[in-house]
Amino acid sequence: MEAKLAVGERDDSGVFDVRAGFDAGQVGGGLDLGPYAAHYRELFADVLDDGVITAEERERLDRVAKNLGIDASKLAQLERAMISAYEAHHRVAVVEPWQADASPTPTLESPVFSGEPADPLLAEIGRLRTRVSELEEALRDARSHVNVEVDFSELEEAAPGDPLDRLRAKIVRNPTNPKLFAALYEACERSGEKDGAVRAARALVVLDAATPEHRRRVLEHQTDGLIAPRRSLTPEHWLDELTHPSLSLVTSHILSLVTPAALVGRAAALQHEKKLIMVDESDRQDVTTTTVTAVRALGWAATVLGMPAPSVFADADRDVGCVHVPAMPPWSLLGRRVLSGCKPREHAFLAGRHMTYYRSEFFARVLLADVAELESLFLAALLLGNPALPIAEHLRSRVQPLANAMSPLLEPRQLDELRRQYKTFATGGGRTNLLAWGEGVDKTAARAGLLLCDDLATAATILEREEGARGPVLADLLGFCASAEYGALRRHLGISAA
Repeated sequence: MEAKLAVGERDDSGVFDVRAGFDAGQVGGGLDLGPYAAHYRELFADVLDDGVITAEERERLDRVAKNLGIDASKLAQLERAMISAYEAHHRVAVVEPWQADASPTPTLESPVFSGEPADPLLAEIGRLRTRVSELEEALRDARSHVNVEVDFSELEEAAPGDPLDRLRAKIVRNPTNPKLFAALYEACERSGEKDGAVRAARALVVLDAATPEHRRRVLEHQTDGLIAPRRSLTPEHWLDELTHPSLSLVTSHILSLVTPAALVGRAAALQHEKKLIMVDESDRQDVTTTTVTAVRALGWAATVLGMPAPSVFADADRDVGCVHVPAMPPWSLLGRRVLSGCKPREHAFLAGRHMTYYRSEFFARVLLADVAELESLFLAALLLGNPALPIAEHLRSRVQPLANAMSPLLEPRQLDELRRQYKTFATGGGRTNLLAWGEGVDKTAARAGLLLCDDLATAATILEREEGARGPVLADLLGFCASAEYGALRRHLGISAA
């Protein structure tokens, strides 16, 4: 069933159609959920809801597995992984009371779900001791990573005759300096680089430093509709030109290998906590045939970015925008903030940004927004790559259960790749900054949004609502607007200013 448009709202869905002759290329980059995704709901949507597997539930699991043709050993691996993830998250033990040996002895760390709780005082002492150890380790780590930063970017100005590449490098270091963009505009004009001049003029408009000439140049190349790209992006374009340069490729790749397995546990936990968003099947949308602009925009963005489109549900009664729902498989929920009141270019920016997080190397940013949880996932991945990883004992006790939960969900080729990536990570210094990684993903997503909306002013308006005037993502977008990489992407899509 189609979501209803708000009263008086225009149906702009038709603008999100690719042009005739569009070269879709190879679709890829999405999450690889492995052989278990199609069977998750049938097997485990309800069974782990209360932490107890009854005899009837056990019989139903076996029957459904047989009907689906799942190998018994594979079923056991999947089940053990989900139970381990459930137990690690809730600090309980899942029991099957019908089994004679299903009464594990309670421990301080993991009391039995259906038995007597551990002594509260002992449990609290244990938690405090663990927390003290964590804080001591964090303090030692912080003291060993003290950096001194010297920044002269505010003093940097354009010099007469600066070549384009030097001006662009200066803008990256100081992206809110209008004098640098004015110099870039003049240099592009002299060299005949029209698209570069237009992009510099657009930045000057956003910085409120444009002259009448700059504004005239922007208007000359401002179209009424959306971009009409000739072809989609390839994996190489994502890697070489769109992904933020601060992102560690090794870190992203390691996370991409374990994110689908982590998603299984997260989906089970959300199901148990009644936090997994539930929708009516009648709200499901078809991105290719819908007349709802926001939904159509997601399908269009996926096509241009060279990615598979997700399942989409629209519910105008929910006060949300574009939401990633970490189910198996993940899907998108669109609420009233995007179903009404947005212009086509705003839809394009939001859709491009939203789709970026669906890439396998970035979805961990959606799944684990908290840096501490992201650290646990990354350390668990390293443990899978090297079980003898030399880490503090309190860290190992925290992440080993997660590694144990994910291991059965990974195929041999993925485990082999984790071992290879661990060696690459270790030989490269063995250090990463997961906070900076998350910020880099956000900046990459905004870059994809800008590429699709082709309007820096629209992107700036949205970002200023979210992070204030000239926040870090908008500052990065200003620098990206001037970059040679952005120009190359525009030429590939066929949208450069002629």
